[in-house]
Amino acid sequence: MQTTVNIHEAKTHLSRLLAKVAKGQEIVIARAGHPVAKLSAVTTQATRKPGAFRGQIPVSDTFFEPLSAKEIRAWEES
Repeated sequence: MQTTVNIHEAKTHLSRLLAKVAKGQEIVIARAGHPVAKLSAVTTQATRKPGAFRGQIPVSDTFFEPLSAKEIRAWEES
């Protein structure tokens, strides 16, 4: 559900509006009846788990070998 309030009301009742947003409601702030901004809850991202793709991405045995002199020069010149 979305509610529209004017700027004065938003400034006066910000804490109350934020409590509604925390419960999932969206608040549109309007100036002279024209929408200007939207208050909405911040979604949290899932925490990342190191090593989640271990064993799923193929890597050749040569991946960890030292670079050749030619490859090193190419990196240094770029």
